[in-house]
Amino acid sequence: MKPKVTIEDIARLAGVSKATVSRVLNERSNVKAETRERVLRVMQEQGFVPSLAAAGLAGGRSRLVGVLTPPFTQPTVPEILRGVAEAIEHTDYEIVLYSTNAGQSPTTIVNRILALGLTSCLLVIQPGPLTPRLLQLASQGLPVVVIDDQGPPPELPSVGIDNRVSAYQATMHLIRLGYRRIAHLQGPAEFRCAQERYQGYRQALDDAGLPFDPALVFNGTFETASGRACAVALATLPLAERPEAIFIANDQMAFGFLSAAEALGLRIPQDLAVVGFDDIPLSAHVRPTLTTIKQPFYEMGRNAVELLLSLLHGPAMQPVAGAEDGYQPPIRIQLPTRLVIRESCGALTLHRRQEQEHSLSDE
Repeated sequence: MKPKVTIEDIARLAGVSKATVSRVLNERSNVKAETRERVLRVMQEQGFVPSLAAAGLAGGRSRLVGVLTPPFTQPTVPEILRGVAEAIEHTDYEIVLYSTNAGQSPTTIVNRILALGLTSCLLVIQPGPLTPRLLQLASQGLPVVVIDDQGPPPELPSVGIDNRVSAYQATMHLIRLGYRRIAHLQGPAEFRCAQERYQGYRQALDDAGLPFDPALVFNGTFETASGRACAVALATLPLAERPEAIFIANDQMAFGFLSAAEALGLRIPQDLAVVGFDDIPLSAHVRPTLTTIKQPFYEMGRNAVELLLSLLHGPAMQPVAGAEDGYQPPIRIQLPTRLVIRESCGALTLHRRQEQEHSLSDE
């Protein structure tokens, strides 16, 4: 078994004092940038877990769950945290909440969390470049659960959804309404969820026997501005080349699309039907109200806490990729999504028209 790396080892390998390592862990400002970078690099290479955290885990004294989130301005984060908070309410644990912001190193934040020796486990939302560090910590016995759909599936216990199946459902809904020329505004190509939603869109077209037109796929950023840009691009197409409907890979972009469409004189859903993805709260209040795929953000938070505490109180952590013996795949919980039908897809208008026609035929 590999010997445990200590703070003394980090100091020796980085060529600094123990006090300097401690200042780096606590993000003190009186450390030169190049020294800080060297110490952090050595910690990363050695898979260092600060001894205070390890002592807390060994003694089982901590009743705090560390939660690391993206900025709270992301519209999906508050609902996830609501699920986390309500799940924790029914336990003997409390939450220690950390948020990453621009300019902060997630790895440094995690090292600082562990150096405080307070938390017994970690829940990380959208870990991004932090994933390798979390793998190291999990392999050393720290319970870690992630909620992540951006990077490749991590070799860590996780909670999420099936993006491909959900996007397939959204596109098939438009097809069943009679639309045949369907566009797609996709998210950033480097995000796994964007890739999978595009794949679901393509699969639905293939299964319905509809031709795929690459000119109807637009690149977006998951931000409102790229939705507006997409609407402008569609409005400039000749009428014969315009789509009848569009599946937009998240609600934020859909909001931008709806806003620009109105300014450009495009009527939704009469001229163009729209389906989004996420069902964040504003989706029910924009005009027209947005048909979208509802992600179970609240349930993700609850399930992530339940999984994390089961790992904390259950048997030893599952081995992660790279373990020499006894490897088992990490637990992955996939929660169901559902289609929320509102005004933007035209289904409600169609339903009302059919009801009116049925009523007239009965007279």
